[in-house]
Amino acid sequence: MLAKRIIPCLDIRDGQTVKGVRFVDIRDVGDPVELGAYYASQGADELVFLDITATHEGRKTFTELVKRIAREINIPFTVGGGISELRDAGALLAAGADKISINSSAVRNPRLIDQMASHFGSQFVVLAIDARGDDHGQWTVTVNGGRIPTEKELFSWAREGEERGAGEILFTSMNHDGTKNGFACEELARLSEQLTIPVIASGGAGTMEHFAEVFTRGKADAGLAASIFHFREIAIPDLKDYLRNQGITVR
Repeated sequence: MLAKRIIPCLDIRDGQTVKGVRFVDIRDVGDPVELGAYYASQGADELVFLDITATHEGRKTFTELVKRIAREINIPFTVGGGISELRDAGALLAAGADKISINSSAVRNPRLIDQMASHFGSQFVVLAIDARGDDHGQWTVTVNGGRIPTEKELFSWAREGEERGAGEILFTSMNHDGTKNGFACEELARLSEQLTIPVIASGGAGTMEHFAEVFTRGKADAGLAASIFHFREIAIPDLKDYLRNQGITVR
């Protein structure tokens, strides 16, 4: 078994880390550079920084913030939000990011995935998918921070993303986001079975047991969470010890 990754996610708005429930009820958490450095010292495997209003507000991700983050941490980090063309990604890579995450822009222009993968390499490109499921088990892809539903369906879009060159899929279940009731394990397992690239689980982490479940039943390659780490409900060293005791390989 490949080692499973633990990834804190920092949603950025106006230069501060924030957290909401199901993409609303947003509240401030703290300075993203300080939080990133703290998580790196705690043993996080990677970090994800998402400028959650960049696309909706029609602006670019802050490259200066990325430079500050790169100076303070020594683990890989992914940056997303407002990336709509090659030069956006190039600027973030030059600023110190290890990967870029594209979401709304890829839905609107799928060829952007091909271009990013061809220019920078698939390992640099994370396709983030925010989707909401209905009572019939249909999962609709959304854009603009979950504000706008699209005609795309979760599983077919993830397969297309892989075919176009994405190196990883970051799937956030909007049904589970911020609820702390567990990840969307059934959908994650289906994604993992259909794809050959890593799948990062996002949305719903509330307990250490949820991580064990997402790595076993959900077959995810990495577990991403925000509030449980931000509010010190679960410490990363304790989580890794717990997972090891469950027979799950972690870094």
